[in-house]
Amino acid sequence: MKRHPVIWGILLLFLLLFAFYFLVQGIASITGKRTAFSGANKIGIVDIEGIIKDSGEVVDHLNEFAKDDTVKGVILRINSPGGGVAPSQEIYDAVMELRKRKRVLASMSSVAASGGYLVACAGEKIIANSGTLTGSISAVMYFTNTEELMKKVGVKASVIKSGKYKDIGSPIREMTEEEKVLLQGLVDDIYSQFLDVVVRHRNITSETLKDIADGRIFTGRQAQKLGLVDYLGDKQYAVSMLAKLVGIEGEPVVVYPRKKYESMLDYVLQQTSSSLSAVLSTKQRFSYGIHYLMDDYEVRMMAPGNEVR
Repeated sequence: MKRHPVIWGILLLFLLLFAFYFLVQGIASITGKRTAFSGANKIGIVDIEGIIKDSGEVVDHLNEFAKDDTVKGVILRINSPGGGVAPSQEIYDAVMELRKRKRVLASMSSVAASGGYLVACAGEKIIANSGTLTGSISAVMYFTNTEELMKKVGVKASVIKSGKYKDIGSPIREMTEEEKVLLQGLVDDIYSQFLDVVVRHRNITSETLKDIADGRIFTGRQAQKLGLVDYLGDKQYAVSMLAKLVGIEGEPVVVYPRKKYESMLDYVLQQTSSSLSAVLSTKQRFSYGIHYLMDDYEVRMMAPGNEVR
C-alpha cells in the first residue's frame, strides 16, 4: 500500500509533540517542577483588564473555574480604571457566586479604581502593590451641550417626544433645573449602591467611608492605611497566600481560562509551552511606570441614543 505523505506527516508531527511533552514532564519530575498538564491542585487567574464595558467574558471565565474541581482557588488580577455600572456589578455578583465554592482573592496591578475597586471588594482579601492607583469610589454622569456651536454654524434641530423627560441630557439644549435634580437622584442612588458594597466587605463605617469616597484616588499604601486594602504585594504574593489558604503544599500550579474554540493541537502546543516555561523559568525585568488613566464608575447618557454605560 502506498503511503500518503500528508497523513504520515501529520502522524509524525503528533508523535514529535507527544515525545516533547513527555520530555518536559520528565524534566519536571526530576527538577520537582509541576506543570499545567499535571493533576495537581491549581490556582486559577482571571484577568480583568482595561475599561469594564462588558462582563460576558470575565463571567464565563469565573464559571469555568467554578466547575473545575482541580482549581482550588481563584485570583482576580485587576488592572482596570473602572467603567460601566452594570457590567461591574455583574462581575461582582459572579465572584460572590464563585466564593460559595472556592476561595477568591483580589490582586491589584497598576490601577484598580472605581468599578475596578468594586470588583476587588468581592474577594476575601485585597492585595495591592504599594504604588497601585485605587479608590475613586464615586459615580458620575456627564453631558455635552453643543447648542451655541450649532447656532454659529446655522444648524437647527427639532424634537418630537411623548414625555417631557424623553430627551433629557440632549446636546442641543440647556438642561433644566428639574432635569438636573432628577439625574442627581439617579447618580446618588448608584453612588449609594457602591457605598453599600464597600461597607459590606470592608471593616469601615458608612460615616468614615463617606469622608474618603468622594472620587479621590489613593496609592496602595494609602489605601491599606484607610482599610480599603488588606495587604501589600504583587501577584505572586497573592498566589502564595491563596495556596496556603486552600492547603496546597509546595509551588502551586497557576492556570488561566482556556481560549474559546481552540483545537486539540493548539491546546497541546499551549500547555507544552507553559510547562516548558515553568521548568526553565528565569527572572524577568519589568519597567516601573504608572499610567494615569482614570475612568470613574460611571453612567453615561449620550442623546439622542440614550446610551447608558
